[in-house]
Order: sequence, then structure tokens, then C-alpha cells
Amino acid sequence: MNERKKIAIACQGGGSHTAFTAGVLKRLLERGVHEHFNIVGLSGTSGGAICATAVWYGLLKLAQGASEKPDHWLVKFWEDNSAILPWEKYLNSLTVATVRLQDRGMIPALAANPYSTQWFVDWLETISPRPEYLDFKMLLENHIDFAQFEQLVVPSSPRLLLGAVDVLSGEFKTFDSDKGEITVEAIMASASIPTIFRAIRIGNGAYWDGLFSENPPVSGLIQTTVEERPEEIWIVQINPKTCDEEPSTAQSIIDRRNELAGNLSLFQEVRFLEAVNKWLDQGYLNPEYAGLFKKISIRWISMDNQFANSLDYASKLERSREFITELMEHGRVRADAFLYNLEHTPILVSMPS
Repeated sequence: MNERKKIAIACQGGGSHTAFTAGVLKRLLERGVHEHFNIVGLSGTSGGAICATAVWYGLLKLAQGASEKPDHWLVKFWEDNSAILPWEKYLNSLTVATVRLQDRGMIPALAANPYSTQWFVDWLETISPRPEYLDFKMLLENHIDFAQFEQLVVPSSPRLLLGAVDVLSGEFKTFDSDKGEITVEAIMASASIPTIFRAIRIGNGAYWDGLFSENPPVSGLIQTTVEERPEEIWIVQINPKTCDEEPSTAQSIIDRRNELAGNLSLFQEVRFLEAVNKWLDQGYLNPEYAGLFKKISIRWISMDNQFANSLDYASKLERSREFITELMEHGRVRADAFLYNLEHTPILVSMPS
């Protein structure tokens, strides 16, 4: 019996658009990817960190004999993250509409400062019928038992990496399950968008969203022994490489800038892996050291370009159940197309178009 091919899955972040990633991962698990492949690593940043952690937790639980499907916790999180109650639907609609009106210059836009508005968020939580809708930490802890990690993680468990950046030191930070660093605070740090959340304090560091560092971590997935490294890395991409129109509004300019920044480190890491693959193919590496390297193929799962370019910045804050469902459904469709291509086409190693 052939040994299952080792793969790692890296999940880019992008606010509510990361529901697309949830749809992709749900479909991959439904199609039995975890049974046909050996998932040795998962990584994620921001919303991608949430998705990667939920799937990692599901795989750990499955290995311990849980009756639930490995995508159970992922799906439940996104269901609870959606606006369900009338009050939540109203707040969601108001938030998205306000951002769009500001972007069109129809109402003044004020500089966002979570340090000066925290009192308002705290007050909203006290009157909310479902406080977890506004309390990110509570929402995470309702679906993932972080205290279980120590008992669930064994040497054969997949490795989980979450990307963030230390505001104080300016250093990239990758929270690593092999070092016991996966906590609710680590996920919050990876998803701490500076204009929405305060920096998350962990130890001596103060952390912001991993958009400013590795979105998502890729090179860390291969920092292990040659035998344990993945043979393929599947990247679930949220930020489009191209856009159809020149950004011309305040938010579209900021959003495109963030997309480019989020792709920058990712593409740099991928290009390095492609360069190593080329060196190995062409025998450029000294045979004495060639054994320290291993060819790693890169595959991409991304939104359809037309679909991606139809989404504006405000939709990254959209939490309506209909929108979340639409994104997850698109993720399902793209995952099915990916798996079809996996069986019928050569390995994809080029950058996405």
C-alpha cells in the first residue's frame, strides 16, 4: 500500500470573504481529502487563521474518535458568526451601508480608533441578546475548547501556524502548535485589524493582523525535516492578484493596497519555493547539500476572478447569512473544480493569474 502524499493547506485572510475559505475547506473534507492525503500542516492569517484552526481542531478530534465530522466546528463557527437575530441584521445592514456611503463621499468618514470607541462596543455587548455576535473571543471559545489542545495534540498531529506581526518590535510572528502557542489570544492577534480591534497583548508583544506579515505563513510549513515536509502546499487565496478597474474611491484604494500587501509576502515565499524546485531539477545544488531540500509543488484554490472583483471593501464587513452562504457555496464550487483538475491535469506550480 502506497503511503499517502503529504500536503499542507495555507489559508489567506480577508474578513468576511474568508467564508469562501470555509466553503473550500468544508468541501475538501466532505470529499475525503483528509483520508486520501496526509495533512501534515495547516496555516492561516486573520479569517484564514480561524478557518485553519477550526479544521485543525476537527482533525484532532477525529483522530481521538469524535463522532462529529471534521468540518463540524468550522461550519458552526460561521453559522454563529452570521447575523441571525433581527437586532444583529439591523446592525449589520447599518454598518455595511454606512461604510458604502462614506466611500461615496455622501457622509463624512471619521478616522477609526478602536481605543477611543471601545466603550461603545462594550455597551453594545451589554444590550445584545447574543453577546458573542460582538465578542470575538466568546465566539471562538463557544466553538473551540482551547484547554483540550494539550490532550489532543500528539506527535503525528498536523502542525498549525498562525501569522501575526508584533507592533512593538516590527517582527513577524508565527504562532506554532509545535511550541504550544495556539491559544484564543493567538487567533485574536492574527485577526486584529488595527482599525477595528486593539492590539492583542501576548507576553511582551502587542500584535496586529497578520496581513502585515505573512498572509498566510508558507515557509514555516517546510521548516522541519525533509521526511516530514509536505510534498504539496495548497493555498486558498482570498486576495485577487488582478483587478478589473482602477480603484477610485477612498475605500477601494485602501482595499486594493491591502490586497497587494497581503499578496506580497505570499508571492515572495512561493517564488522562493519555485526557485528551489528549479535548482533541484537542473542540478544546481551541490550534491552534498541537495539532500537537505525537497521539491514541493504549489497548488492554488482561488475565487473566480469575476466573482472576486464583484466584491467591494464593505462586503468584508458583511455578516448576513445570505452573503456568508453565497461565499461558502462559491468555495464549494471552486473546491470541486480544484479536485477535478487535481485528477486530470499536471501539477500547477505557476503563480495565479
